[in-house]
Amino acid sequence: MLAHFSTLILQYIQSGGYFAIFWLMTLESALLPVPSEVVMPFAGFLISKGTFVFWLVVLAGALGNLAGSLVGYYLGYALGESVVLRFIRRYGTYVLVSPEDYELASAWFKKYGNGVVFFSRLLPAVRTYISLPAGVFRSNIWKFILYTFVGSLLWSAFLTYIGMYLGERWDTLGPLFAKFQYAIIALFVLALGYFVYRKLSKARSRR
Repeated sequence: MLAHFSTLILQYIQSGGYFAIFWLMTLESALLPVPSEVVMPFAGFLISKGTFVFWLVVLAGALGNLAGSLVGYYLGYALGESVVLRFIRRYGTYVLVSPEDYELASAWFKKYGNGVVFFSRLLPAVRTYISLPAGVFRSNIWKFILYTFVGSLLWSAFLTYIGMYLGERWDTLGPLFAKFQYAIIALFVLALGYFVYRKLSKARSRR
């Protein structure tokens, strides 16, 4: 079933061009199970074949992520945490979102604030869910847009470039991310903790 779904995604990108990339990445960030690890590397492969232009692909992916993230943000903003969690517990299986996913993203947002919106966009797991707690906790919308767009731009550029580099082997990227997903998250947490530690140390030294 997943293989058939991926095939449909690839056919849609080939027929729909940049708009298809934008729409698929919108759906991914709007909490629907569309894997950016398939969409962007395949688009990168098509760049290597002369079908697309690199920066137009990256921009379409980043703008799509931003549009979908705004949907997640306003869902969290309008519904509140109790309704969001109730919905995830009831229907999360269908969109591959678990209460644990939301609680992890929520804990990071509570601890690190707006900055985590940027860093989370570079992760294959938390990136999709961070918009909900950002909306629930009424994050500044302009900072949310800025951090989401810049982080999504970097993520889209990375996946697209890898797809270009791998060429015909572009589809090896998805299983690789799945295999090392938790290692990537652990490294991110360590890097973020070190960043916060450095900031606190500088603040103490100024006092």
